[in-house]
Amino acid sequence: MEAFGSKMGNLRVEASSGGGMVSVTMNGMKQILSVKIDPEVIDRDEVEMLQDLLLAAVNQAISEVDENLKNGLGGFAQGLLRPR
Repeated sequence: MEAFGSKMGNLRVEASSGGGMVSVTMNGMKQILSVKIDPEVIDRDEVEMLQDLLLAAVNQAISEVDENLKNGLGGFAQGLLRPR
């Protein structure tokens, strides 16, 4: 299981929203490693839109990590359940 934890810690996913205007990089431990915001989307009158784009990118990254986790645990669990 330790090797699996190490693998997830090394996993990197990048998700974006707004056609790439906001992107988030997250590791397999669901820690945000970086946030990139296109300067074009920064507008004092549109703060709520920027917040929505950031939230969408973070949620997408979480979904991608969860999918990787599910796929990784699937193989691990199958190994535990295999008859000996």
